[in-house]
Amino acid sequence: MSLLDSIKKGLMGEGDEYEDQYIDDGPQMVNNNSGLGVGMDDAEEEPVEGAQKKNKVISADEKKIVAYHEIGHALVAALQTNSAPVHKITIIPRTSGALGYTMQVDEGEQLLMNRDTLFNRIVTFTGGRAAEEVVLHTVTTGASNDIEQATRLARAMITRYGMSDRYDMMGLETVNNAYLGGDTSLTCSGETAADIDREVLRLIQEAHQKARDLISSHLEVMHQAAAYLMERETITGEEFMRILRQAQVSQ
Repeated sequence: MSLLDSIKKGLMGEGDEYEDQYIDDGPQMVNNNSGLGVGMDDAEEEPVEGAQKKNKVISADEKKIVAYHEIGHALVAALQTNSAPVHKITIIPRTSGALGYTMQVDEGEQLLMNRDTLFNRIVTFTGGRAAEEVVLHTVTTGASNDIEQATRLARAMITRYGMSDRYDMMGLETVNNAYLGGDTSLTCSGETAADIDREVLRLIQEAHQKARDLISSHLEVMHQAAAYLMERETITGEEFMRILRQAQVSQ
């Protein structure tokens, strides 16, 4: 699956360091994962997320962290333009190792993606970690897959999609065996490769700060939505958006 196909899907998930890491081939689209569509039921999700692991017991503290992490993804996505609608949020562990995930689903097929859309997806990837930092004043291993996907997308924007002011339309990376995993290799000097790393870091830091700012300015809805998710364990995008709209009206 190509990177562009992967990021068109819609899943972001909280990994479990004690089990196999949760990999969404695409963020929730994540944003992220395999052309999952509205109306998808648990049976349709299992090939991507794994079956529900309802007998897995997690502590109340970990459940709270996972809930805020996932609401962080959802809130950041919902507050941005050029972002797919939130379809589902769950904190029920899966056999894939995910402790929870947030699913976004584009309303129509998207064949082209612009820079703003891709940047906002990186922002959404960082939303879970940002929620941990801003609300809970901690960071956990749950963001491992988000970090991987954000880095992968930021690097592709610079090296393959010509979305860097510094490098303009210069091709800096090639895809090898596109139909066999799509491994990539840089086509530039070591000095340029080091500079690309700095550009990738700058882009991720910018996205991460935007996520922190969005969450910091919407703490009340963060608390309301996280409490509702902890009670229900799985909520729809409609339920989440209702909480968000009510909080915005009351401000």
